[in-house]
Amino acid sequence: MKIVADANIPQVAEAFQHLGEVELIPGREIRQEHLIDCQCLLVRTVTKVNQQLLEGTPVEFVGTATIGIDHIDENYLQQNKISFTNASGCNAEAASEYVISGLFALSEKRNFDPFQLKAGIIGCGNVGSRLYQKLNALGIEVLRNDPPLAKKSVGKEYVDLDTVIEQCDFLSLHVPLTLSGEHATKHLFDQERLSRLRENCLLVNAARGPVIDNEALITVIQQRPDLIVFLDTWEDEPTPSKELLASIDLATPHIAGYSVEGRLRGTQMILDAACEHFGRTSDWHMSKLLPDRIELEITPTKDDLEFWQDAFAKHHDIWVEHNALLKILKLGDDQAGAYFDSLRRVYPERFEYERYQLIGAQKKAAAIAKQLLFGVG
Repeated sequence: MKIVADANIPQVAEAFQHLGEVELIPGREIRQEHLIDCQCLLVRTVTKVNQQLLEGTPVEFVGTATIGIDHIDENYLQQNKISFTNASGCNAEAASEYVISGLFALSEKRNFDPFQLKAGIIGCGNVGSRLYQKLNALGIEVLRNDPPLAKKSVGKEYVDLDTVIEQCDFLSLHVPLTLSGEHATKHLFDQERLSRLRENCLLVNAARGPVIDNEALITVIQQRPDLIVFLDTWEDEPTPSKELLASIDLATPHIAGYSVEGRLRGTQMILDAACEHFGRTSDWHMSKLLPDRIELEITPTKDDLEFWQDAFAKHHDIWVEHNALLKILKLGDDQAGAYFDSLRRVYPERFEYERYQLIGAQKKAAAIAKQLLFGVG
């Protein structure tokens, strides 16, 4: 069997070698001619999987090692009886942790107390629900907005979007990108909604770039320097607006979910689905690649905010990624896209909280740390 895989899927050749011959190709370069003798196609978000790519090929299984599926034409796959799987939830833990990293890093830069904020989570699926758990553990008040889930819930578990905008000082977006329908999310935050954000509001997008109208955001930031903006996703990736990039507080190259575990989990999930589809087996498993718990020593302080700022900074220094992305401002447009992709392709190891043993936490902090899934010692 021939398998074509995005070269950026971690360990994909090792994981799939027992199923067939694996050909690695950069995701943006996968073309129809690569698939003329291919039965299994494995991608990430940068490959558009549609009729143009697949027509006339023997591909019978497509797996995307990502949560998002807006790059997949599911109708075409169904109509042509091509099996499909995504890695739903694979990097949800990583992405929710990344938002926490940004929140506490920005609290130092812009001198605010996260514990005094009212947070609004927009989209409460895999990532949003985990962020909700973490903010609750930290004692931060949260409102949730998710119209599809609200229809299924009983009581007042969810609020409408206007309520979130009116009441919350910190908004974190975790919706899928949907272009049409009752709950379309493209430009969900347009100029009108952006202009209504509360004074000194922190806006985070770790969902999909077009959920925020990036041109409108530039205009609003120029009018509202009080706003604090953290973007991990952008319109027109891999060439985001340089004007927007230079205007916001924290900018990273669509890597919120790029923990070691999150990326390996994506590979594991599409491998398991492919094995089931083709009736094959593989002895590869992600658990064999993970280290024992790593000690993370935190200096005890009387101040809860200082303790958690130190803990989250030592877990992951998000400013390294911010400063790396800002280098794109000095590159020509012909180089910017390749540089953006390189930051995603060659990414340093970032482990999730569960991989760490927190040393130095006092009783209150230790109780919170356990809820966040840190080990405590």
